[in-house]
Amino acid sequence: MSRICELTGAKANNGMAVSHSHIRTKKLQHVNLQKRRLWWQEGNKWINIKISTKALKSIQKVGLDKLAKTNGVDLNKF
Repeated sequence: MSRICELTGAKANNGMAVSHSHIRTKKLQHVNLQKRRLWWQEGNKWINIKISTKALKSIQKVGLDKLAKTNGVDLNKF
């Protein structure tokens, strides 16, 4: 299973781990994903979705339906 937010499409970022002696090694900065059961008001049903915490914060501010429409996600598939 891939570590991608199902609502926003956020995925891992490439970064560098820098040691005390300034030796750089590659690392992945993963998205903070959570499995949540959210109530979809317009569809009048519960949705089980794997979502990032940043998207959860956006849902509280904007709303689930509006955020899904801006990202082009069909909530009926969940």
